[in-house]
Amino acid sequence: MNIKMLSAAVAALAFTSAAQAQSAGSIMLGTGWIHEAPQSSSDPLVTYSVNGNVVNQASPGTGATVPGSDTLGVNATYFITDHIATEFVFGIPPKFELDGTGGLQSFGKLGTVKEWTPTLLFKYYFAGAESKLRPYLGAGVAYTWFTGGQITNGAFQQTIGGPGSTSNVTATAAWSPVFNAGLSYQFTKHLYGIVSLSYLKMKTTATINNSSALTGLNVVEKANIKLNPIVSYVSLAYRF
Repeated sequence: MNIKMLSAAVAALAFTSAAQAQSAGSIMLGTGWIHEAPQSSSDPLVTYSVNGNVVNQASPGTGATVPGSDTLGVNATYFITDHIATEFVFGIPPKFELDGTGGLQSFGKLGTVKEWTPTLLFKYYFAGAESKLRPYLGAGVAYTWFTGGQITNGAFQQTIGGPGSTSNVTATAAWSPVFNAGLSYQFTKHLYGIVSLSYLKMKTTATINNSSALTGLNVVEKANIKLNPIVSYVSLAYRF
């Protein structure tokens, strides 16, 4: 009888230990700081059309770049097995600047745009489910779209469309592959610290529509921009 009771106690302890780890069926919710550092470059700015007439005239030596930005991120992770997990990551849309380069560098900041990049990852965790420190590798996909684009540089606007010009900017949405690596550390029974780096292969086409009420001129400019950001994410997560 004592042996049976001891066996039951050991089994219960083993179940409790597994339930307290990053094991199959575990759910984690987290939040933290995201820094996105685009490794940006662009093709020359192209005058696509003038008053509706397509011209496709490139301006050699011109271009644009996108500096880094910070935002608050949230993530939800589900462990399919003790080693395989799926994770959804989303950040409050950060605002990015669009800066001129080459022949446009003298203008400095050309405008701003907000970026939305929800990301789905599949991750493989090394070490045992009960380990405090667990490195992981992941891969997945992100869908990026842009809102609130605006050209804020009056001198740039007038150079394109003449006096009294106003502009708006849009950018194409796109799917991007994501490559991810990170570390998870268990502080308490439920609290985890997570540090990760991700690389996204991302590009977009920015379109600037410039119109002048004074001259009646409408000019559409386009630029293909490679963003390819490296994304750092430091978060705290609670395991249920």
